[in-house]
Amino acid sequence: MSKSGAANPAETTGVSPSAGTLLRTARQAQGLHIAALAASIKVSQRKLESLEADRLSELPDATFARALAQTICRSLKIDSTPVLAALPQAPGYRLDAVDGGINTPFRDRPGRHEPAHFSALASPAVWVTGLIAVAALLVLLMPADWASSIQAAISSPPPAAPAASVSVVAAVEPLPVAASPVDAAAVAASAATADAAASAVVVDLVASAASVVPLSNPAASSVTVGLLQLKANEETWVEVVDGQSKVLVSRMLPRGEALVLDGAAPFKLKIGNAAGTEVAFRGQVVNLASATRDNVARLELK
Repeated sequence: MSKSGAANPAETTGVSPSAGTLLRTARQAQGLHIAALAASIKVSQRKLESLEADRLSELPDATFARALAQTICRSLKIDSTPVLAALPQAPGYRLDAVDGGINTPFRDRPGRHEPAHFSALASPAVWVTGLIAVAALLVLLMPADWASSIQAAISSPPPAAPAASVSVVAAVEPLPVAASPVDAAAVAASAATADAAASAVVVDLVASAASVVPLSNPAASSVTVGLLQLKANEETWVEVVDGQSKVLVSRMLPRGEALVLDGAAPFKLKIGNAAGTEVAFRGQVVNLASATRDNVARLELK
């Protein structure tokens, strides 16, 4: 007989009762409803019913079933040893099962998966770190002149466009007249000599400088020495490169500006507003229509 006076199922049947039968018998012997027990231990009634009916598959796992049974035994104030003995053992090791001494070799838990050495290389953290290390190694092994040339190419400003040669005529100031009274004939001779010298200087400057002449009249270009003449009837952008790959001009020309350029032929021209620009080469007007597309002319003059 049990403490509550109820008959022990083991004494009547001769077969060891299950854990659920022991728990149900102990609860009923105390006259406690299953719902009241579930509320007292804060567990759903469905899980208690599954445990008392030995439907352990409806519970999360064997560890949960053993913990729930032990909680019920503590609430009913009964011995939990026969109940836990009737339940399946939870997987894993327990401290009380370790009976070896301090010199017992350590053995890891069975079933632990050790990843292969090569599978670790597939991790993004591994190959990203490897790429960074390779890049750093390449930078360290790079010759010093390469690094300086790359840095100079990055930091150097773009080449400035060369200024076009524009004709300038210097003004010659007249010779100062002496304040002291002199002979009239000497003054006249000196004035005539000064006027002649000034005229000669002006003629020399005009002959040597690149003058601005209207390209509409090719005959007037005979006073210039440039092979190529450009005139902007409207605002336009021009770029001229000679045969030695030297940029003679690369800028915006305002309306009315004219240029006379010298250099080694052939000349490569790029004109942004072909309709508003006149070009003459070796004294001959160049027809830009054949080399113009979308009002942009690209041509080569030899």
